[in-house]
Amino acid sequence: MSDEFRIEVEETDSKGRYVHRAGGAEAEMTFSKAGPRLLIIDHTEVPDAFRGQGVGAKLVARAVEDARKSGKKIIALCPFAAAQFRRHDEWQDVIQQPRGESK
Repeated sequence: MSDEFRIEVEETDSKGRYVHRAGGAEAEMTFSKAGPRLLIIDHTEVPDAFRGQGVGAKLVARAVEDARKSGKKIIALCPFAAAQFRRHDEWQDVIQQPRGESK
């Protein structure tokens, strides 16, 4: 990875994704919008070219940063993102459990 790690956000009215591109490879974390204040992270995919570099974790961290700035909450349905939230107690302010589940 280069010194500058770029993550782009691509959005439509109902969906979006965080994307990191480098060397012809693309890592992404997709989400759905469940109203104006809630994002549902549903998938993270990191190609072998980025394995072991923390790219997936950086995508989740960016979503957390953006959620804090905009006053949104996140439901992590993606197993990878859910695992990241379990590892980072400092992110609990933006997590919202799916209905019927508790932490």
